[in-house]
Amino acid sequence: MDTDALRLFIAAAERLNITAAGRDLGLAPAMASNRLAKLERELGTELLHRTTRKISISQEGAAFLPYAREVLAQVDAGRAALGEGTLRPNGTLRFAAPSSFAQLHIIPILPAFQTLYPDITLDLRLSDTRQDIIEGSFDLALRSAPLEDSSLLGRKLADDTRILCASPAYIERSRKPATPDDLEAHHFLSWANMAPRQIIHADGQTAVLDPAEMMCRTILDDGTSQRLATLAGMGISINSLWSVAQDIEAGRLVRVLPDWCLHDQSVLWLIYPKSNVLTPKVRCFMDFLISQLDIAKLSGTRCP
Repeated sequence: MDTDALRLFIAAAERLNITAAGRDLGLAPAMASNRLAKLERELGTELLHRTTRKISISQEGAAFLPYAREVLAQVDAGRAALGEGTLRPNGTLRFAAPSSFAQLHIIPILPAFQTLYPDITLDLRLSDTRQDIIEGSFDLALRSAPLEDSSLLGRKLADDTRILCASPAYIERSRKPATPDDLEAHHFLSWANMAPRQIIHADGQTAVLDPAEMMCRTILDDGTSQRLATLAGMGISINSLWSVAQDIEAGRLVRVLPDWCLHDQSVLWLIYPKSNVLTPKVRCFMDFLISQLDIAKLSGTRCP
C-alpha cells in the first residue's frame, strides 16, 4: 500500500480539505485527488465524502483512520531505526490532556518545543472530560489516575497530590476547620458526581469527605473553574497541588486542614496504546515534557 497515499488520507481527514492536505505534502490539487481516489479503489470503499461545498469523512474512513495512523507509525519508527536516530522527528502528534493542567503547565512551554522540533505539528485536544485514547486515535495522553487499563503503557510524570484549600476572605468570614468533622459547617465546591472521598492525615488516619453532608451549592466538572471559584471565596474545595501551588505561595489561597489530603493515590501519567510503536515524535515529546516540567512543584509532599 502506498504510504504517501495514507499520509494524504490522514491529512485530508484531519483538515477536511483535500487541496490543503495535498499542498502540505507538495502535491497539486489534481494529483492529490487522483492519489486519494486510487487509494479508495484499492480499498474498495469511499473514505471521504466529497461535494462541491465540503468534505466529510465516511463511516468506513473513520474506521480505517486509526489503522492508517498505525501503519505510518510503524514505517516512521522503522526508518528512524535504520537511520540510527538521524531522521528528524516529524508528522502530526495527537495529544490529549486535561485543559486545566495544559493551560498552566504545557501551553507555556510549547514554543520551546516547536523551536526544537519544527517538523512536528501538535494536534492538542484539551478537556477535563477524559478522552478515549484508542478510539480517538491519540498518540499520547496525559491522565491523572492509577494506570489500570492493560491496553495502555505509560511513563510516570509526577504524583498528583490533592489538597483542601480556600481563599483568605472565605476563611476570614467563616470559622477555620480544625478537624474533618468541622467541614460539615462549610460551603464546599463539589466534583460532578458528588461521591464521598476518603482523605488521609500525615500520620495515616483516615476520614470521609462527603459533599452530601456539607453545604454544597456549587458543582463543577472543570478544574480551572473550580480553582477560580475557590479564589472568588465561594467555599472550600479539593484541588491538585499543581493547580493551586502558585496561588498558595502568593497568599491568594490557603490550605485547609493542611495535614490532610485526598487519599486516592492519583498519579500523572503520560500514556499511549500498548499496540503503538513509540515513534520518534512521541518519544521526543514525552522526553521534552519530563525535562521541562517542574516535577517537584507538581508533586509536592506525597500523601501517606
